[in-house]
Amino acid sequence: MNLFEKEAFVTKAAEEFENQSPEALLKLAVETFPSLTLACSFGAEDVVLVDMLQKINPNVDIFYLDTNVHFAETYETRDRLEQHYGTKFVQVLPKLTLDEQAEKFGDELWKSDANQCCNIRKVDPLTDILKNYDAWITGIRRDQAPTRANAKKVEYDVKFGLIKFNPLAGWTSEDVWNYIRENDVIYNPLHDRNFPSIGCTHCTRPVAEGEDPRAGRWASIEKTECGLHK
Repeated sequence: MNLFEKEAFVTKAAEEFENQSPEALLKLAVETFPSLTLACSFGAEDVVLVDMLQKINPNVDIFYLDTNVHFAETYETRDRLEQHYGTKFVQVLPKLTLDEQAEKFGDELWKSDANQCCNIRKVDPLTDILKNYDAWITGIRRDQAPTRANAKKVEYDVKFGLIKFNPLAGWTSEDVWNYIRENDVIYNPLHDRNFPSIGCTHCTRPVAEGEDPRAGRWASIEKTECGLHK
């Protein structure tokens, strides 16, 4: 597709699938784009999409950004999902190891410049992996944060130059957990310990009762997104 064709596809699909199920949109993505991938962080939304996608087409690539500082529970969830579905997730690593990053930018970069740390360990690796695909699938929901409130089910991702599918954009957290319970989906046990949103160990804390679900991400600084979604 050229840019004009991509924009026309996005406009039509976003309107047509706004009120359809996530599975219907995933089927459209699979049928339209042979070069398709799912970005998985092993959070609740993403394990739902893994389960849906495995039922629709288990051959679609699923990748994860391995920052080298995920919680042990996150890696364990990855291993359990791989064993359960008989699949292998694509590991995407930063160009710099943690030691190389510390040598170049100083120890604990996530404290001195969290944006730069996210760029090195997440955004740049994502940019590299997405060059191999024409479309990608994400687990973002509109009610997760103000920055995601206007997310469409299908978008043209200007930042990465490809089609972006957000099948769960219209879902609530309750919808996600209903699906997990009804389909017995494997999920990260940190969710049971007041971690509604799970990132790296250094920049994620549990959320207290009454707090915003994303309050545990970069809690000590004015930062709400790692840069993957605009």
